[in-house]
Amino acid sequence: MKNKKLAVVLLLVALVFNLTSGGLPVSAVTEDVLKLKARACVLMDGKTGEVLYQQNPDQKCYPASVTKIMTLVLALEAVAQGRFALEDMVVTSAEAAGMGGSQVYLYEGEERSLHEMLIAIAVGSGNDASVAVAEFIGGSLGGFVELMNKRAGEMGMSNSKFTNPHGLHDDEHYTTAADLAKLAFHALDVPLFLSYTSIYEYQFRPDPKPLILWNSNRLLKWFDGVDGMKTGFVQESGYNLVATAERDDLRLISVFLGGEDSNTRFTESMKLLNYGFSQYEYITVYKAGEILGETRVNKGAQDTVNLMAGKDIGVLQKKGEKNEIIARLIHRPYLNAPIKKGDVVGEIVILKNGMELERAPLTAAEDVAKGTWMRQLRKLIAEIGF
Repeated sequence: MKNKKLAVVLLLVALVFNLTSGGLPVSAVTEDVLKLKARACVLMDGKTGEVLYQQNPDQKCYPASVTKIMTLVLALEAVAQGRFALEDMVVTSAEAAGMGGSQVYLYEGEERSLHEMLIAIAVGSGNDASVAVAEFIGGSLGGFVELMNKRAGEMGMSNSKFTNPHGLHDDEHYTTAADLAKLAFHALDVPLFLSYTSIYEYQFRPDPKPLILWNSNRLLKWFDGVDGMKTGFVQESGYNLVATAERDDLRLISVFLGGEDSNTRFTESMKLLNYGFSQYEYITVYKAGEILGETRVNKGAQDTVNLMAGKDIGVLQKKGEKNEIIARLIHRPYLNAPIKKGDVVGEIVILKNGMELERAPLTAAEDVAKGTWMRQLRKLIAEIGF
């Protein structure tokens, strides 16, 4: 029986850095180091998902308005999927207008674009806007809550349950620091998510009765590199904050739950982030869009196509140790035309000290149309030697 399987091309690039290494995988440091004033907290690398520090990560906690990260994720995923548009008008229901707590004072029947409603959620923490968007995206409040719990399950948030899109207290509405870190890690890849959670000020209503929304995440101003995510508070939860910051290619996620006052959640979150930036660094091996080589094209309008990294890929390093990084590019020896720019044609595999860390897509860097029959004939003649 003939084996018609194509050979796989392996390209090894040795990248030896006199840099730091944290072992594989990086083990989370426990509360003995920082002893933060929190019911629970987690520090996670935002690119690999590795947990770098944790205190009581699986303790049941109430998220309060941190819930709105999930609300924003679901709405923005729906936009990215083309099911809704930011220009769509959202009508405020009586139930939405009647929400208490943090609000942007929507009135029954008020119409706002989905874009403005998302700003009201991300910046103003509007419970009323959260319900309006939930009803719009989910078809009903109950329908949206079902989507929240379904999505939580898909993200591996096994110790979480949602009963509403805003976070007003309900004993059956709960989560953990570990689960919120998973949610935040996913949110970083949702198109436009950071664009909304990084807004610090927004004029929601003009004169004569202006309403200016101010983001309650003070780290946007206090801590270099912070560009999201969300605060939360109800009496039962204490003061919560999920934040993210990036410096020198190192992206960190901090989850802080159960602070005794508002300032504590900020000062302790800064301790978490400072710990991460002082102890770790991220080495980018390839940048998204970087050309890494080429491969042959069969029956195409051209004979080769360039290959590029489909996303940033690299290695998390703990400062103070050396290690060896190897990148393997895996793809077929030729591709069949037609080819579209961005088509996944292989994989980039990163190894550190001989152990696999991550895989990323290897993609076509350009379109290659199918060649005409005349071009194929000329190639055949040239190969035969007539």
